[in-house]
Amino acid sequence: MSATHASSPQGERLQSHLEHPLGRGQRPAGAFTGAAGGAACGDLIRVSLALDDADPDGRIHQVGFDASGCGASIAAGSACVALVRGTPLLDAAKLGAGDIAAELGGLAPAKRHAAELAADALHRALGAAARERATLAANPQRTLVAMSGGVDSAVAALLVARAGHQAVGVTLELWSDPENDGEASCCSAHAVRGARALAHKLGMAHLSIDLRAEFRAGVVEHWLADHAAGLTPNPCVRCNGHVRLDAMLELARRLGSETLATGHYARVAERSLDSDATSPAQQAAQARPERAGHTPLLQAAADERKDQSYVLAALAPESLARLRFPLGAMHKPQVRALAEQAGLAVARKRDSQDLCFLAGTRHSDFLQRHGALGARPGAILDARGRVLGEHAGAHAYTVGQRHGLGLSAPAPLYVLATDTHANTVTVGPRQSLLARELSVREATLHRDGRCVDSVRVRAHGRRFACTLRGEAGAGAHASLAIELQAPAERTAPGQLACLYAGDLVVGHGTIA
Repeated sequence: MSATHASSPQGERLQSHLEHPLGRGQRPAGAFTGAAGGAACGDLIRVSLALDDADPDGRIHQVGFDASGCGASIAAGSACVALVRGTPLLDAAKLGAGDIAAELGGLAPAKRHAAELAADALHRALGAAARERATLAANPQRTLVAMSGGVDSAVAALLVARAGHQAVGVTLELWSDPENDGEASCCSAHAVRGARALAHKLGMAHLSIDLRAEFRAGVVEHWLADHAAGLTPNPCVRCNGHVRLDAMLELARRLGSETLATGHYARVAERSLDSDATSPAQQAAQARPERAGHTPLLQAAADERKDQSYVLAALAPESLARLRFPLGAMHKPQVRALAEQAGLAVARKRDSQDLCFLAGTRHSDFLQRHGALGARPGAILDARGRVLGEHAGAHAYTVGQRHGLGLSAPAPLYVLATDTHANTVTVGPRQSLLARELSVREATLHRDGRCVDSVRVRAHGRRFACTLRGEAGAGAHASLAIELQAPAERTAPGQLACLYAGDLVVGHGTIA
C-alpha cells in the first residue's frame, strides 16, 4: 500500500483493520459459523457469532472471524466484527457488502470481492443462529416473507411493508450442483445473494437458511425413487407441503412472528363452505358435523393462469392458518407494474420454469447422474404386446407422452403405460388414454367428500368436473375413486390429484 493511500482517511481505516483485526481467530463458545470463498477464489472467510439467549432481540454478544488469502479478506472480516458486535439479530441481518466496504472507507472494485465474501459468511452464520437458537420476543406486526429473488416474492415483500408490517426476508438455499445454472435456479447461492440485495433495497432484514440436507432427503431422494419405480411425481407438492414452508414457519416463530407471506398465487378462504353450497350434494355435506368449517381452506388465485393452489395442496390446515398470500387477488401484469413503480430491478425478470434442482440440467441427465438410472434399452409395445421399437430406459417416459418415441406410424402414438421392472413402454392412440374414472391413494379430505365437484391432475392443467364414488368423510383415506363427468386423458401415476369444491381446495391424493 502506498504512503499516500495509507495516510488518507479511507486508507487509515483499512490499515487499522489490517494491522489490528478485531476478533481474528476467536470462536465464542456455542457460536454458529458461516463460511464463504475457498479454493476457487483463493480467499476464505469464516464468521462465528453467539446470541444472548436472555435478550428479547437476540443481541449478538460475541463474534469472531478467521480469514485466509489477500489482506482485504482479513480487513473485511474485521469490519464485519466491528459492525455486528452488540447488534440485535435483525439489525445485523440488514448489513450487506456495501456496509462492510463502507466500514473500511471504501474498497476498490478489485477488492470488493472480499466484502461480498464477508457478507456471505456473516449471513450464513446469522441464518444458522436464527434457525437453531433465536427466541425473539413476539411481535404481532412482524411478518416473515419468503424471497426467491424473483419479481413475485419481491412484490409480496413490498406489499407486506406497505401494509404497515415489519417485513423480514428469508431465502432458502436448497440445492447446490456444479451442473446447474445458478442464475436460473430459485434456490442456489446466487439466488440467495440476489434476494438479499432486494430485501436490503426495501430496507428489510434478510436471513438465508441452508436447507440442502433436508431438501435432498425430503424431496430429491423421493423424486429419484419414484422415477426408479416408474412413477411421475411432483416434487413441488412435497417440498411445499413437508419441507420448505414448514422450515420457514418454524423460523418465523423463532423470530417472534406468527405469519409467513409468500409470492404464491393463491388465497386463504375467509369463508366457510356454506356460502358455496349450491347443489343438493354440497348442502348435504354442510349438514355433517365433521365439516369443521372453522379450519381454513386453500382457495384458487384470482389469476387462473398463474394459480398455484395445486402445488400448495398438501399444506396442513395449521400451516395454512399462518400463511399470507399478498398476490392471491392480483394478476401478473399488476405485479410487474408495482415492481417497476418501486424501481425493483427484477420487474421484468423471467419466471423460473424448471424444477429448482434441474435448472439448466436435462431431466434424463439428472436422473442418470443422481439416480443411478443409466440407459437400459427395452421394448416399446403396442396394447396387444407386439414390439414396435426400442427405448433407452422406461424411467425416462411418462403416461401421455407423444414426442421422443422414435416411431413412425399412420397416426400419432402416445405412452399408455410404463413398467420399469419389465423395462417396457406401452403405446397406443390418444383414444386409449381417455378414461372416466381416476383412482387415488393416500388421500386426505378436509371436508366431507360429497362437496367435491372437480379435480386437477396437473399443476397448470384445467379442472375436470367430477364426483367421489361412495361415502367419504373428512379425514385420511387409503384410496378414493373419482368419477369424471366426461372422458379425460389418463395422467401418469405418482402425480397429485387436487380436489376442489368450487374454487376451494378440499382434498388431495396421489394418482395410483
